[in-house]
Amino acid sequence: MHKNIVMLGTFDTKDLEFKYLYDELVKRDVDVIAMNAGVMGSTERFPVHVSAEEIALAGGGELPLLRGQGDRGAAMKVMAQGAQVLVKKLFAEGKLDGIIGMGGGGGTSIVSTAMQGLPVGVPKVCITTLASGDTSPYVSTKDIVLFPSIVDICGINKFSRVILSRAAGAVCGMAAQEVEIAKEDRPIIFISMFGNSTQCVEQCMGLLDEAGYDTMVFHATGTGGRAMEELIRQGYPAAVLDVTTTEWADEIGGGILSAGPKRLDGAGAMGIPQLIVPGCVDMINLGPMDTVPAKFKDGSRIIYEWNPMVTLVRTDREDNLRLGEMFAEKANKAKGKVCFAFPLKGVSILDGEGQLFQDWETDRLLFEKIKEGLEETIRVREVDANINDMTFSKTIVEMLLDMLD
Repeated sequence: MHKNIVMLGTFDTKDLEFKYLYDELVKRDVDVIAMNAGVMGSTERFPVHVSAEEIALAGGGELPLLRGQGDRGAAMKVMAQGAQVLVKKLFAEGKLDGIIGMGGGGGTSIVSTAMQGLPVGVPKVCITTLASGDTSPYVSTKDIVLFPSIVDICGINKFSRVILSRAAGAVCGMAAQEVEIAKEDRPIIFISMFGNSTQCVEQCMGLLDEAGYDTMVFHATGTGGRAMEELIRQGYPAAVLDVTTTEWADEIGGGILSAGPKRLDGAGAMGIPQLIVPGCVDMINLGPMDTVPAKFKDGSRIIYEWNPMVTLVRTDREDNLRLGEMFAEKANKAKGKVCFAFPLKGVSILDGEGQLFQDWETDRLLFEKIKEGLEETIRVREVDANINDMTFSKTIVEMLLDMLD
């Protein structure tokens, strides 16, 4: 059976390039569904199956009005939203096995927005001039492959031929692979992890495996936390072992790894068991040392150059009081079971005994602030150990399993 590959882009300005891509896809024995997101026109170089008019309507607009307004930004937004609606519809109908698109700034925005509406696992390839620097707005929490165009997407030449051909081969090859899904999957526990809590998480994974659970680990780097929250809301996990909530320290302290204000909302909204640890909240993650704001360099903060690209700033008393209020507020809103575990001898490796960030008095302020704000029904367990000690790992796994009974 032929695979259906959606080819999405602005055919009004890049019809020559899309013609070449279309031919590269067809010769790989797939059925192409061409979707035109070009506001100003279309093409006759290849068949167009979904028109710009249809995309505009799906995005809540009308093509003549978008043309008349002359507002490129507004038009791109409507076309991006419409493309996502129609791409999701095609997938729901079983008519989409993969998607490919290309563009500069505007085209990449439309293509990536459409791709973000598809589930993880659906092949997604975007040939773009923007496949470097901060690509998070385009990838978001999805498995989108950004394929560097190397040269600008403007004409067919010795470089673009190779890039477009390889990208076509990539999406067709991915779509051709049949993924084997286990018929008897064990219940899944989501766990959050950071470098400073890796030992704890690995120990918990082993204990949960022995108890009959599979684990899925998310790196608490902002994107990881957002991806975890999104998949929680899609109903994948049986419970969440939120060992590493460091992204909230970045949200409060202006760090670079914030997952946004909705972090910690998913499990509570879905009503599934959630055990929360204030793991690695002793650190605010910043970029290279020369990018650290002056307010942190006045001598009141401990600063540690973790590597040439990452600088860590120790959270202070005020940060921890704000974190405590936030943790309690999030937990109180949960519809399901929720509890806390506090590692009294350090919330990270760096907060361990004799380590640079050791400040258990400030940690204690956080713990007390959380307890002060919690409803009486929410259980709290204090463990006289560092977060990475096996004693702590055993305790939190036992607590989570008890919540699952």
